[in-house]
Amino acid sequence: MQEAMQKFGRFLSAMVMPNIGAFIAWGFITALFIPAGWIPNEGLAELVGPMAKWLLPLLIGFTGGEVVNGHRGGVVGAIATAGIIVGTDIPMFMGAMIMGPIGGIAIKKFDEAAQDSIPGGFEMLVNNFSAGIIGGILACAAYSFVGPIVSSITDGLASAVGAIVSAGLLPLVSILVEPAKILFLNNAINHGVFTPLGMQQAQEVGKSVFFMIESNPGPGLGVLLAYSLFGVGNARGSAPGAVIIHFFGGIHEIYFPYVLMKPTLILAVMAGGVTGVFTLTLLNGGLVAPAAPGSFIAIMAMTAPGAYFANVAAVAAAAGVSFAISSIFIKATAAADAEKEDALEAAQANMKSMKAASKGQAVEGEKQVEGKDIKFIVYACDAGMGSSALGAAALRKKLHKDGYKNITVKNFAIGNIPKDAQIVVSHEKLAERARADSPQAEHIWVKDFTNNNVYDVISERLKGGGVSAPAPDAGGEDEQAQSLKEGVLLKENVKVGLKSVSKEEAIKAAGELLFKSGYVEKEYIDGMLARERDISTYIGQGIAIPHGENAVKKHVIKTGLVVMQYPQGVKFSDENTAHLIVGIAGKGDDHLAIIANLATITMEYSEEDLHKAYTTKDPQVLFDMFTKG
Repeated sequence: MQEAMQKFGRFLSAMVMPNIGAFIAWGFITALFIPAGWIPNEGLAELVGPMAKWLLPLLIGFTGGEVVNGHRGGVVGAIATAGIIVGTDIPMFMGAMIMGPIGGIAIKKFDEAAQDSIPGGFEMLVNNFSAGIIGGILACAAYSFVGPIVSSITDGLASAVGAIVSAGLLPLVSILVEPAKILFLNNAINHGVFTPLGMQQAQEVGKSVFFMIESNPGPGLGVLLAYSLFGVGNARGSAPGAVIIHFFGGIHEIYFPYVLMKPTLILAVMAGGVTGVFTLTLLNGGLVAPAAPGSFIAIMAMTAPGAYFANVAAVAAAAGVSFAISSIFIKATAAADAEKEDALEAAQANMKSMKAASKGQAVEGEKQVEGKDIKFIVYACDAGMGSSALGAAALRKKLHKDGYKNITVKNFAIGNIPKDAQIVVSHEKLAERARADSPQAEHIWVKDFTNNNVYDVISERLKGGGVSAPAPDAGGEDEQAQSLKEGVLLKENVKVGLKSVSKEEAIKAAGELLFKSGYVEKEYIDGMLARERDISTYIGQGIAIPHGENAVKKHVIKTGLVVMQYPQGVKFSDENTAHLIVGIAGKGDDHLAIIANLATITMEYSEEDLHKAYTTKDPQVLFDMFTKG
């Protein structure tokens, strides 16, 4: 049951969270221009209704379809959502959460059924007409059937909530919400119920208490303040920093380990939540739009005119009650806690495991993907053309050499990772970005894209899944040596016998040569230096591959490579010295052949062969090595 709720919450969050900016824009316009706003404006206030009725539901519907089946699913989801919008008089946020995914599922099923039977040359015709026809049918069905049903459900929920409010029982909702937050189930409640009800209420009266039921930072603040004053060991030392992150940054997850470490503190956050909602209803507080993230700054920004005192009082009251109760529990067990100073670390590990499970992510040591199911592995870096391409080539070569030819290994820039990627390998410094871009995948983080144990990890997965490597081809190597397209590497761009310089000077020299050869614009050189400052491009075996960060890919004119030999070496760190610097400007996949050959060099060349490469005075030797494999 808990797992199902977690998946449901993740799915709702995936539809709503990407569109929070639009909700905030609607909230600002509402707060400013409606008759009760800060600067009433009859003309601009006309934006409020259409945005709530059309823009926001369509964005949710599109995103819901896109989650299921990419852009094509998003288009059909938006068409289907339009039908439910027209068929009702109220903002159809819940309806969009239903019709968007239905649209994505419908077109996905059609694509799966028709993919092998579309005549060549008719793909675009079939794709366009199928999306239009299926979307039109769903829009009609939404207008005729789904809309009235959702309207009835919404009216029923509104009536139930109204009855709860009239009876003065709304604060008791926090008894469910606060534990749900600790268990990462808040998305199912917050985005599935509170945001739609809050939007409807805010449109009618200009603000809503529902936006602050889950986002109020007061309960968590009280717990952290109690640890700051009365805790022991690591818990006390780390709590003040957590206060800042939680209260001003809105990252509520920061206080979850402190509650998990002492589960009785759930009573404190529950009491704090109840107090906060009671204060809001008593003083008529509320927000004009969701506060995302749930920081005090965001709450103040979304506060309705005239509700500042109420909202500040709600946060303060919730924090005060939570602090008082937490202090009692923490002081009562302080002596025992002093003997178990590692409790916080254990709780943080527990939280990490729970959060990973709630988002479908892997944590170190878990096997999220069984070997028998591994089909698609992605290497991801900032630009997607140098480090990740090399790592992917090395892993692909090892897998293919051992006979695993049915496993696809590709490299992508973070931001473009395919939604069907099962395992994503990225640098540890890019971990959060990679995880955010592909939450469905298992993540492996490395310090070096080539010198790592990724192949060992994958190999264990395959063996654990009962998959044995098929016999390699009788011919030995399963891949032919790759060759570069003409003009990607010119013999005159292989420089040998260069005098040692600093790392920055060597990278700049490679960039200047790429620029002079017409491969890049001047701005690309700064991107190469910025890339090196973030993550080293030294790949081992005396080789570095400097290339631009993602922000300067637009300055690549055409694919080009330069090879620069420094016999005495260039220091990339205290431990790493590069003798060969390969400057890369990648446009499309033209440069991947040399990346594959680099993978071969780093894995298979002997020290003697590499020493020859480092010291040869003949550019042809290096040219052949990099272009012919």
